[in-house]
Amino acid sequence: MSIPRLLAVVRKELRHITRDARLLFLVTVAPAFLLLTLSYVFALDVGQVNVAVRDLDCTSLSRDFIASLSADEDFAIVAYVRHDEEVELLLARGAADLVLIIPHGFTDAALGGGPAEMQCIIDGSDSITAGQTIGLLQQRVSDFVVDLLGQRSVDVWAGLRVDDRAWYNETLKSLFSMVTGMLAVIMCMPALALTLALAREKETGSFEGLIATPVRGAEYLVGKLLAYVIGGVVSLVLAWLVATLWFRVPFRGKFFDFVLLACAYLFASMGVSLLVANFVRNQQTAMFLVLMVFFVPSFFIAGLIVPVSDEPVTQAVAYVLPTTHFITICRGVFLKGLGVVALWRPALILSGTGAVYLMGSLVLLKKRIA
Repeated sequence: MSIPRLLAVVRKELRHITRDARLLFLVTVAPAFLLLTLSYVFALDVGQVNVAVRDLDCTSLSRDFIASLSADEDFAIVAYVRHDEEVELLLARGAADLVLIIPHGFTDAALGGGPAEMQCIIDGSDSITAGQTIGLLQQRVSDFVVDLLGQRSVDVWAGLRVDDRAWYNETLKSLFSMVTGMLAVIMCMPALALTLALAREKETGSFEGLIATPVRGAEYLVGKLLAYVIGGVVSLVLAWLVATLWFRVPFRGKFFDFVLLACAYLFASMGVSLLVANFVRNQQTAMFLVLMVFFVPSFFIAGLIVPVSDEPVTQAVAYVLPTTHFITICRGVFLKGLGVVALWRPALILSGTGAVYLMGSLVLLKKRIA
């Protein structure tokens, strides 16, 4: 392999990327843009819950509980209900997501050993949001009881409670998990750009011209791969800025380790792109195949939304996908503060996968040249 010829291919491809506005967007800006939009689409966190309150007890304890419920942005008191007929009206119009009814004798029951019960009427048209809202409300009730036990000398009924704690994502915000996982999915855009560039050269006939030059197959493919890896690193930095500055996702690892591990993912994903490009001759087919290889499986079986399935076939497909391993890397570096040493296994799998795909592409390209 000639280093000068290899570098010439890299320079040629970098110039091609910077001169083509659409390709430049796809390689550098598209991942950050998709991270910004898709993370909101797939985030499962409940937004602000509008609460209507019917306080029949009207005691200092019931008022303290209402105040604690609306102490932050998770719950907002939008109305105080005076008549039962108002409950259905508020829920039907969407003016309230939840109606909380505090009955007569709430304070007496709480201070007398309980149980002190409240009624929660919620809009169940969106079952997922409703379930999360009820869980969030139950957590607030538990926190309020714990505060009372610490502040009052009286015996407040606490019921059976579990002292739980979440590590790495203390607030259990799904947005943090989704952004770090989505980062792995959208970083396949530079690989898509590489496949489209190879397919375009076949469509326009410039591929045959390159074959006629002294540039060898290995120099041609490796040069293109290096150019798009460089572009991918630029897009990685932009996506990292979106994740840390816009979404406020904590970044507990080292940035150099993250870039190094991301290069392994870019190498593996672009190895897949090179292999796919050997079987297509137009950009439409190339885009379809890359999206089917990366996007569709990554959303459903790579561990982005739900854990990787224990079913053998699905599990095998998941571990073949580079996205599965990069999701582990992103969440490990961002939320757990892990480095290269701790994440050696997914990094090794990605590096080995990229090497195998690159060798396969070189073999197929040589056969075409012959």
